[in-house]
Amino acid sequence: MPRTQPLRTEAIVLRQRPIGDADKVCVLLSPAHGRMEAVARGVRKTTSRLAGHVDTLSRGTFQLARGRSMYIVTQAQTLDAWPSLHDDIDRLSLAVGVAELIDRTAMPDVGSRSLYRLTQESLARVAEADDPAAAVRWFQLRWLDQQGYQPELDACVRCRAALEPAGNGLAALEGGVVCPDCHRAGAGAPLSSTAFRLLRYMRRSSFDLTAQVRVNRAAASEVDRHLSALVEHALDGRLRSSSFAQALEGAARGARNTREVDHAAV
Repeated sequence: MPRTQPLRTEAIVLRQRPIGDADKVCVLLSPAHGRMEAVARGVRKTTSRLAGHVDTLSRGTFQLARGRSMYIVTQAQTLDAWPSLHDDIDRLSLAVGVAELIDRTAMPDVGSRSLYRLTQESLARVAEADDPAAAVRWFQLRWLDQQGYQPELDACVRCRAALEPAGNGLAALEGGVVCPDCHRAGAGAPLSSTAFRLLRYMRRSSFDLTAQVRVNRAAASEVDRHLSALVEHALDGRLRSSSFAQALEGAARGARNTREVDHAAV
């Protein structure tokens, strides 16, 4: 029987778990092959040359052999280590939330270059941005869009009335914002005009523009709660790492400066 050719791919390590005495299973996201699981043999030994190239929350090139039940990592080379994700607990908690969300939704052996690109860009921004929490908010909105759950922010999801900034609610189970009349009738969680404007601005703007908007802690926390509710509804359950809201609030507590909302910008 001819031997199967090794598979070569770029990939992001979303997470790991130990197996046996010295091995780890790496959960990978590949642009061409989607979610993959591969055994990295001997990487828990101090002498392993492979260990530094299969770290969680890193991007690299991998050569994989096909085993009986999963792939086997035969070679790996780091492309992006994103060291600040491992040196800063706030950035780490946010990046773990990003990776978990992708882990939960990427399809095994089904490539998605757009999802891979979103993951790579988002982890790089969490690692490098002055406000890593803003990078996660931007990521969540794009992830919702890619998954077919883009929140309705222009018309009431119940009565289809055009939306103005004040008096609205956000109904995660219904997929978007409800107008003041429907909100007064009991639909949705309260949505401040500041949070409403920020959500609409983030939806239509690049990350670079979004990162320039000054957001105070209260508005940021409110947006985080609403985005977490929308994500959890799309997942039909809570994230294992608790929730983005908790991670984002932790990052906000560690921030050096509290920013105020620039109403003119949003």
